[in-house]
Parts: sequence; structure tokens; C-alpha cells
Amino acid sequence: MSRSDADARVRSTSRRALVAGFGAVALGAAGSLAAASPAQAAATAAGAKDLTRADSVSDLSRRRARDGEVAIVAGYRTPGDAGLLVYVGVEAADIEANGGTVIAGKRGSRWLLQHDGTVDFRVFGITGPETAADDALAAMVNDVRVTRIAASTDLLFQRRHRFTRSHIEIDFGGHVITTDGIEANTHDNPFGAVMFFTGVSRDVVVEHRLAEAWPELTDAVTVPDAAAFPVDSWWALECDTVAGGGTDEREIQRFVRVTQQIDGTHIRIDYLNGWPLDTGRKLIWRRMDPVEGVRISNMRFLGAGPFDGPTDGSFPDSRELTGSHPIAFEYAIHCDVADVHASRTWWPVIMRRWNTHFTTERCSVENPPTVFYGGAGYLTQQIYSLYGRVSDCTSSNARHLNDLTASAYCIVENCHGDGDDQGGNPFTTHGQYEHDLTFIGCSGLMDIANSGAQWGTAAKRITVRDHVCSWFVAGTKISDLTLENVRVIGRSTFDPQATMTINADGAQLRGCTAGLLAIGQRSARSSRPTTIEDCTFALPKDQVLIQTPVTVPVSFARCTITGIDGMKARGSGAVEFVDCRLSGPATGAPAELGASRVTIRGGTVRDVVLTATAVRDQAIVLEGVELSTERGEGAMLSRAGGAGVITWRLSGVTSTVPKGAAHVDIGAGINHARVTGAQFVGGRLRLAAGFSEPSTLLYSDTVERGVETDLPADGERVLIADVLKTA
Repeated sequence: MSRSDADARVRSTSRRALVAGFGAVALGAAGSLAAASPAQAAATAAGAKDLTRADSVSDLSRRRARDGEVAIVAGYRTPGDAGLLVYVGVEAADIEANGGTVIAGKRGSRWLLQHDGTVDFRVFGITGPETAADDALAAMVNDVRVTRIAASTDLLFQRRHRFTRSHIEIDFGGHVITTDGIEANTHDNPFGAVMFFTGVSRDVVVEHRLAEAWPELTDAVTVPDAAAFPVDSWWALECDTVAGGGTDEREIQRFVRVTQQIDGTHIRIDYLNGWPLDTGRKLIWRRMDPVEGVRISNMRFLGAGPFDGPTDGSFPDSRELTGSHPIAFEYAIHCDVADVHASRTWWPVIMRRWNTHFTTERCSVENPPTVFYGGAGYLTQQIYSLYGRVSDCTSSNARHLNDLTASAYCIVENCHGDGDDQGGNPFTTHGQYEHDLTFIGCSGLMDIANSGAQWGTAAKRITVRDHVCSWFVAGTKISDLTLENVRVIGRSTFDPQATMTINADGAQLRGCTAGLLAIGQRSARSSRPTTIEDCTFALPKDQVLIQTPVTVPVSFARCTITGIDGMKARGSGAVEFVDCRLSGPATGAPAELGASRVTIRGGTVRDVVLTATAVRDQAIVLEGVELSTERGEGAMLSRAGGAGVITWRLSGVTSTVPKGAAHVDIGAGINHARVTGAQFVGGRLRLAAGFSEPSTLLYSDTVERGVETDLPADGERVLIADVLKTA
């Protein structure tokens, strides 16, 4: 082919020929060019007489670009494989060619792709996973003219990218993303994702001791010099470790923005702190330029193999280096993820640290290589994060669907995790001083603030509503836990006891259902009572309902508790049952009550024998309750031989037992009893042996129907009066 023939192939100087070759669509594209620079804009606006036509980018690269020259290219390699491409020429430009948005022309010239901010991987000749798309991804993300990246085919990535770019959307169009042959990760690095977006340090650090206490739920804080904290500046803020606590136990680790300089030594930030700090505690501020406004969506991600390795999470496991995951954000604001569905991923599918104001929605994970190796196999983890929303997500056979670590003011809604039998635990918090987290309408195992003493095992104001699971554990230093309509349903292949554990530090339960209920106490921060209302529990044999460390009152109202067989309430704090239904097997062992005060007001107690342990001085109060049993032995109410003095208050009690069983049997220790307005039917009443000096007894206004009684004689310490006795 002659030189003139080649030129004729590449170039047409006639607009008429352009119309004939490409039609009105080409003219429309050429008419909406986005210039790359003022000079190019001026040249294009002035109107170049010549329009260049090429069949491919390769053809275009063989031509020298002239300033403002417009080129219409039919495709990347062949016409139509990348849609219609429009370029503008720059004769002398210090712009690195990248094979897509910037094409190298002859003699150092450049062809710049014209677009409306959206660029497809096909512009770089990537039309499938046969060729790695890493260079194209890096070129588009780092091109400030590109605001949206689109994928029209499946893609392969083999590098772990680190970006600091803001305000960009990456839409993979629902296509499959693979990572076979990806470069090795570094050790213990969940940020070695295919796409890691991170802020940039300003190399400014301010450390100081608090000159004034920082009260809880306060956004104003004292600093040495407010001028060092410009309004709208962003800071990674943390305090020093808790004295005598774990090695990583800090109440505050958050990414915050300065909203006001109040005066010379006070600033306001966009965060109401969840934990108070006393005068003298150290704060460390690190100034950052955050990455912001990034959105990644619509992909099906397949992690890299191999997938055989230790099954118990033990070290070493080379898969932490060879495995892959798609997304990570650090020092990020308003960075969102949607419709990402992953399997075989190693680290969390979406990894976040020092994030704020974000959403993760309609994402999923299934079948990661491990659910035991620490930090691996998650859908999403948020560390030191604020103001996040995770919604409409699912997990199958994974470790955690959602992990909130040292985070606050986040919500998780309509998320569902299955595959519990594979070792997963869909919903968790780390116990690193999380606060004000809400879970609504989810299903799957939940384990709150239980990662270990190293981080403090602390949390505050966790709310769970309308949740279904087969295991619910929240027994560490969790203050003001609120559970509403949480249902724990046992499963033979995982936890047939349907376990629920809580911390008696302001916990409040309403409308919940579980089997095993265990109430402990590991903190005492709350000002509100621990109450359990309108709930149902089916206890296993010998269940310790209230553990020894519990010193605060625990109240049950309108609850149904079945399976009481050797149940134990060991804590010293008062226990109250109001209008409850308590029942057990007729052959069950006594329920041991060790609280300083036990009150049963209203409701029923059926086939349960209640025994005061007398391990301490106790008050046992029964008011208006109905007692009944079918057992032929034992006593509905009795005491053990402990050294404690027991004060009994039985008022308006109705008790019905068969022959051989006893209503009340008090035969040891020191007792002060007042039994009034009661009605006893059948069985026996044994009080004589338990009221020797210095014990006292008032027994009056009672009805005995067919009762065999053994009462002490009247005297200075015993008054028996107004007893109606019938056969």
C-alpha cells in the first residue's frame, strides 16, 4: 500500500464523507466533545476543518496529532469492539500515554479520548478476562477527567492497587471478576485488596493531656491550641490505653472532622463521644486528607486459590498471601459499596478502617476458604468507623457477615447469615468500646463484644430488634443492651439449648424468646435497671440463670420460664418475678435462690420447688402468687441450712399440693416470717422446727383446707391467729 493510500485509509477531510461513513450518531458524538484543556477547547470550539477517521486505535497511533484535531475511531482493535471513540489531538503534551484515554501519536503527540466522564474498560482493549485489566483500572482511576468507570465484560485482575483518588464510581455491570495469579499479599494485610482507596497523611500529629475532663456525649473538647485544628480538617483521633487494661484497650478511636473553633483552647468535632475521659488522659490527633465520594458496585467476585489449608485457623497459612478480596477503604468518607457478591475470598470482601458516613448494601459472601483464621472469611469489617449503614446483605458458610470494631452510630438492617454449622457467626462486635449500634430485622448468630480482654470486651447502647438466630451471646462488659423481639431457636446440629447470655448492666429485653438464659455481670456503668419483659425461656437442667457476680437487681415481668429443674440464681442482687409463669418437670430438682431479695408477685409457679440457699441474709417475698404441683414429695418453698437470716413475706398466696408434698417447709436456721392472707390446699405445712429463738413468726388470716400442719406454739416470738381450717 502506498503512503497516499495509507493516508486515505486513516483520514477523510470531508464532513460529507464522515456522515456517509458513520451517520448521525458519529456527528452527535463529535458534537459533544469534552476538551481536556483550555487550549484544546479553544481549538475545537474554533472548529477544525479536518476530521480524522480511523478503524482502530492502532491505526490512529500511526498518525501525528495536531492541536485540536478531532479523530473518530470505529473501535479499539476492530470496528465496534469498544463503541465509537472520539479523540482530540495535542501536538506537544507532557502526558503519559496509557493505551486508552491517552494514545501516543507520531512525533511525541498525543490523542486524548473525549468523554462525558464515563469510560469503559473496552476503551483500553479489555474485552474479557483473557487479558489482565490492571493497567486499565489504574489509568482510569488516576485520570481526574474520569468520574465513572464501567465494565461491559468479565475481567481479570492480578495486582493489588492502592489509590488516593476521590469522587469516582466504578460499576462492574454485574460481571465476574477473577484474580487467578494475583501478586502475593504481605503478611496480615487485609488492606491488600484489588482496590484499596486510602487517604493521605498530612504529617501533622498533636499529642496532649486533657486539661479538662471530656464528658460523655460531648462534641466539644479541650486542645492546646485551637488554631492548629482548622475547621473542616479531618483527624484520626485516639486516646491512650486504659490504665490496667488490655494492650489495645482505648475508649476512643474515631475518624472525625473539626466543625468549630470555639475559643483558643476548645474545638468542636462531628462526633458525640460515647465514653467519658478524665482530666489527664492523653489524646493523639493525626491529620489526614481523606479519600471521599468513591462508589464501587455490581460485581461477582471470585477469590484466588488454592483453597486447601489448615482447617482450624492455625499458622502458618499461605493462603493469607495468595488469597484475594476486592475492596478496602481507609481514612475514607462517603465511600459506598453496593451489589458486590463474592465467594472464595480470604480477607473481608469489604474492609474498612477509619471510615465515616458510608453505606454497604445488597452485598454477599459465601464459602470463603476459612472461617477460623483470625480476620478472614468476612463480608465486611468496620474498624474505628462512624455513621455507617449496612443493609440487605447476606452470608453463607462464612465467618462474619458484619463486624463492627471500635465503631459507633452504625445501623445493620435486613441482613441474613446462614451456614452456622460451618463455624460462622454473622453478626459481631469486637468489644473495643463500640457504642450506639443498631441491628434491625436480621437473622443469624450474634456475638457482641467478645473478642478478648486485649481490646476491653466493652460496648454500650447496643440495640437489636426483630432478630432470629440459634445463638445469641452478649455477656461481656456491655452496658445498656436493648433486645426487642429477639428469637433464639435451638438447632440440633449447632446449639440445641438456644443460648442467650446477657450482662446485667442496664440490659432490657422485651418480647424475646430463647432456651438457655444466662445473666452475668461484668460491668456496672448503667443508670437504668436490668429488666426482662414479656419474654419466654425454656431452661436446660441445672441452668445458672443468674450468675454469682450479679449484684444489681434483675426484674422479670410477664415472662414464661419453663424447664426449671435445678435452676440456680446465685447472684446477691435482688431478683423479681412479676406476673410470671414459672414451671418445671414434676420430678425436677429444687431451684436454688441465693439473691439477697427474691420477690414473686402475681403469676404462677407450677411443679417448681423453690429453695432459699441462706448463703447470705435474704428476704423471700411472695405476694398474690399461685403455687401448685403434682409431685408427691418435697416442698414448694423451703430453705437450706446456710448461716443467713431469712425474712419471709407470704401475702395472698394460694398453694395447692397433693398429699406427701409440702407448701412451706422451714426447718433450719434463723427465720423471721410473716404469712398472711394465704390459702393452702392439701399436703403439709412444716414450720415448727424453723422458729426457735431468736426466730419470729406471724401466721394469720389464712385458710387451710385438708392441710397437715406442724406449727410452733404461740408465744412471745410466735403469733398464730385467725386461721380457718377445714378438712
